Amino acid sequence: MSQHARGRLAVLAVSTVLLGAASSAAAPAVAPGRAPVSQPPLPAHGSPYIETSLFFGTARPDGGPAVTDRQFRAFVDGFVTPRFPDGLTVQAGRGQYRDAHGTIERERSYELTLFYPTSQARRHDPAIEGIRRAYAQRFGQESVARVDDRALVDF
Repeated sequence: MSQHARGRLAVLAVSTVLLGAASSAAAPAVAPGRAPVSQPPLPAHGSPYIETSLFFGTARPDGGPAVTDRQFRAFVDGFVTPRFPDGLTVQAGRGQYRDAHGTIERERSYELTLFYPTSQARRHDPAIEGIRRAYAQRFGQESVARVDDRALVDF
């Protein structure tokens, strides 16, 4: 893995931790000498699934033109959807990372989220890795970040 890719992954990891901390329910503040109030457990709904998020940058390391919305949508329609026809979510975003020269690079980005039953994780892994490789090759990217998490999902 290149230093550039490691830097992008490090920024992503820190961002993911910070976002997770911000979106988690914080423990209630307790005044000195008082016992914390216990919270009832959250109801568990759904079946065990894997949530995979892929993060696609649009800036090209070689300085070429950025990936356009139309190009990204065509990639999703032509390459991702046939592999995950049951559904997916795409969110547009802005990202940043430190490149191999220490410069902070900012770019438009996309987060693609997939949900699939944990029992199908091994079956879906090659398709997900194929998506990552295809995007990197097609659009001259050094990497596509991947985050996997367990979730309870109910449709």
